[in-house]
Amino acid sequence: MLKRGFIALVLVVVAGLAGAQNGKVLGQLGQTLEKSKIYKSPSSKASVYYTAKQYEYLVVKPAKSGARYHTVVMKSTRGGLLSGYIRTENVALLPQQVVTSAKAPASTGTSATRGGDRAAAAAKGLNYIGTPYVWGGNDITGGIDCSAFVKKLMGEIGMNLPRTAAEQAKVGTPITRLEELQPGDRLYFWEKKRNTIGHTGIYLGNGYFVHSSRGRNGVATDVLSEKWRRILVAARR
Repeated sequence: MLKRGFIALVLVVVAGLAGAQNGKVLGQLGQTLEKSKIYKSPSSKASVYYTAKQYEYLVVKPAKSGARYHTVVMKSTRGGLLSGYIRTENVALLPQQVVTSAKAPASTGTSATRGGDRAAAAAKGLNYIGTPYVWGGNDITGGIDCSAFVKKLMGEIGMNLPRTAAEQAKVGTPITRLEELQPGDRLYFWEKKRNTIGHTGIYLGNGYFVHSSRGRNGVATDVLSEKWRRILVAARR
């Protein structure tokens, strides 16, 4: 297995909406659901390029409907790109494209642009996947907690939020229905142990959000599953 010679190409630059056209689209961001083999050809009998860990991020070219394998964009340590293959049921496709470069659109101050800014802030959060979770931390590359993560990303688009999740949940336009969520909306979760809002993240779209999670040991994405919906008590735009 050529694990040292070939690696999965993870984030170069992620663009959520506008700006993707400014760079070459490599594929879609994907995340493994379990430990998964990436094959040299679309067959389980093929040689294995790499064995991805559970929850590892990949660059994926989605398969056509009914196909059994997605294409994974791979980078050789010798230079150049390769194609690997992973079973479709082993990877979740996240709602972001991965591109070689991206430029943010110029702000016009319109509500449509502000919505695009929020979505871009959410997508930018994916660039920090793997940053360790640190209680009280404010360093988005060295160690950060959930509310500081949201505060910093939103601060970059001119939204000055309070420091704690409970305080942040009081700011912005309330979203009261799940189907009304848009990329860039802020999510706030109840912490039973402290009897208050104790966690936050940013909605990515298609049922996913990004957050700095103690349980995931840092910045990661999660599905807004029933587990999370049970404790979701506020969403703000």
